Amino acid sequence: MDKITFEDFERVMSYDLNKKQEQGIEVNFFVDGCTTYLESWMGKMIDRDTKMDCYWFGLVPDGSQAYDFDSFDAFVNAKVFYGDKSLKDVWNTVSLYSLGGGPADDMLPYFSRD
Repeated sequence: MDKITFEDFERVMSYDLNKKQEQGIEVNFFVDGCTTYLESWMGKMIDRDTKMDCYWFGLVPDGSQAYDFDSFDAFVNAKVFYGDKSLKDVWNTVSLYSLGGGPADDMLPYFSRD
């Protein structure tokens, strides 16, 4: 499992999907030592109606902890983990299964290209 810095994560999520004509970015992850967040997802996509960025979480398989946000700031600061923690709060315990469909180390350069 891979770990990346929060700064690298910010860079990935700032990737311009409209300009690159991409559908979205998906991140499959887990929170270290937590039995609730063993198979979680988050990402960014373009809202079909507004054509604006939409950030999202699918934290548990049954869909009961699925959230959408209109801004990166709202996404990373929302208290969606454990009922009182944000992605920023738990970032040091987040490990990635995949980033954009591949290993994080392989995919980070892709999201850095102009």
